Amino acid sequence: MTHPGAPGYAAAARRAASEAPASGAHRRAPRTLRRTLVIVLGALVVLASVIVGVVSTAVLHGQLVARVDGQLQQATERAARAVGDDRGGDLPLPPEAAEELLRLPGQPVGTIVALVTSAEERVVAATASIDEEGDIVQLSPSAQATLASVPADREPLTIDLDGLGDYRAVGVPFVEDFAYVVAFPLAEVNATTTQLAVTIAIVALAATFAALALGAVIVGRALRPLDRVTETATLVSELPLARGDVELPDEVPVDDERTEVGRLATSFNRMLGHVAASLSAREQSERKVRRFVADASHELRTPLASIRGYSELTRLHGGELPPDVVHALGRIESESLRMTELVEDLLLLARLDEGRELRREPVDLTRLVVDAVGDAQVAAPGHEWRVEVPDDEVTVTGDASRLHQVVANLLANARVHTPEGTDVVVRVERVRAASGTSSAAAEPASGAPSGRVRLTVTDDGPGIDPAVRASLFERFARGDASRSRRAGSTGLGLAIVKAVVTAHRGTVDVTSAPGRTEFAVELPA
Repeated sequence: MTHPGAPGYAAAARRAASEAPASGAHRRAPRTLRRTLVIVLGALVVLASVIVGVVSTAVLHGQLVARVDGQLQQATERAARAVGDDRGGDLPLPPEAAEELLRLPGQPVGTIVALVTSAEERVVAATASIDEEGDIVQLSPSAQATLASVPADREPLTIDLDGLGDYRAVGVPFVEDFAYVVAFPLAEVNATTTQLAVTIAIVALAATFAALALGAVIVGRALRPLDRVTETATLVSELPLARGDVELPDEVPVDDERTEVGRLATSFNRMLGHVAASLSAREQSERKVRRFVADASHELRTPLASIRGYSELTRLHGGELPPDVVHALGRIESESLRMTELVEDLLLLARLDEGRELRREPVDLTRLVVDAVGDAQVAAPGHEWRVEVPDDEVTVTGDASRLHQVVANLLANARVHTPEGTDVVVRVERVRAASGTSSAAAEPASGAPSGRVRLTVTDDGPGIDPAVRASLFERFARGDASRSRRAGSTGLGLAIVKAVVTAHRGTVDVTSAPGRTEFAVELPA
C-alpha cells in the first residue's frame, strides 16, 4: 500500500477496509454519530412514552378501583339497612338470606353475595350472581372457596374467581357466627385500563417513528457541515502532498461559528490555510533549490570540460613528464570525469523535477535491454549475465536514451554492489495485472500487449540492508557494508531510475533478501 499522502492512499485504505472479512455472518453496521444520535433520540421517546403510559394506566386503574370500592361501600350499607340494627332483621336464615341480599334495590349486574361462617371460613349459604338477564346463577365450588377466604374486616380487596375473572370483594359481619361477602366485577375496569394502555402504546409507537424520521432529518442537517469536513479531509488525504505544487480543495462553508460543528469547520478551514501556506512555501523553496542545482550544474559543465581538456593536452605534450606529474594528471582527468557525470546527473534530476517533457516515441525495450546487458558484460566479465526476453518486440512509448539510462543504472547497481560470480538475470515480460501485483503472469510472446510491461533485474548477491531499503531511491543514498561499493558511485543512480520511470508514468519497486534482490520496473506498453 502507498504511504499516507501519496496518490490513492485513502482510496486504497477504504478498499482494503471494505475487503476485510467480517467477524460474523453479517457485518454490523458502523456506529456513526448520526446513527447514534437518532437511536438515542428514539430511545428517549420510547422511555418517556413508557413512563407516561405506566403512570397514566396506574393512576386510571387506581381511580376506577376506588370508584368500585365506593360502590361496594354503598352495597354494604344497603345490606346493613336490610339486616337491621339488631342484626336480626326480617331476613331469613341461609340459604334464602344470600338471595335476599342479592335482590336488594340498586345492586348492579354481576354482583356476587356469599354467606359464610366466620369460624369455619366456608360458604354455608347459597352464593348467587345476577347475570345480564337478571337471573340468579350458582357459583362453582372453587369460586365459593375463594369468597369464603375473604376476611370480614370491611376492607375491599381484589380476588380472582374461577371462570369469572377479577372481582373486588369486601367481607361484612352478619348475625352470630355468620358474615356476608359482597363482590363487584372488575371486567369494565380492566377493559378500560387495557384500552388506555393499547391507545398509549399505539400513540407512542407512532410518536417514536415520527421522532426517528424527524430526528434523522434534523441531525442530518445539523451534521451536514461535518460531512463536508469529512469529504474535504478525504480529498486532501488523496492529494500527492510529498512534492510539487498542490492545490487544496475549497474551504468548508460555515453556517454558524457558535455551534460545535461550526467551530470544528472553522478550525479545519484555518488548518487548511496553514497547510496551504506551508505547501506553497515548501514549493517555492524547492523551486529555488532546483533552479540553483540546474544553474550550478549548467555552469560547472564548462569549467570541468576545460579541466579535462587541459589535463589531456598536458599529457599529449611532446616532452617527457615525471611519473608523479603523470599520476597527478591522470587523477585530475578521472576526478573531472566523475564530477562531470555527477553534474550531468544533477542536471537531469533538476530537469525532471521541473516537469520537462521527455521525448515520446516507440522504443523497442527488448533490443534496449540486450544492448545494455552486452555493455554490462564487457564492464564486468566476472559476473554471470543472463537475458530472458520474448521472441518478438516489446514496445513502450518513451525516451529511448532515458530508458537506456534506467536499465544501465540498474545493471551498474547490481555490478557494483555484488561480488564477482554473482548471477544477474534481466527479464522483460508483458503482465496482465497492475503494478505491485506479485501474481502477475507473463503473457505469451505472440499475444497482443496488455497495457503493462515489466522489467526486472534479479541477482543472488548478499541483499540490501533493511535499514536503507526505505531510502534506497533517494538522492545520494548509500548502501551499507553488505553491499559495499568498490567502484565510484555518486549515489544518484537509483534516484534517476525512479525519476525517469515516474516521468514515463511507470512504477519501480525492490524486494530483497539474502541471496535474492529484485528491482522491478513497470511501464505502460
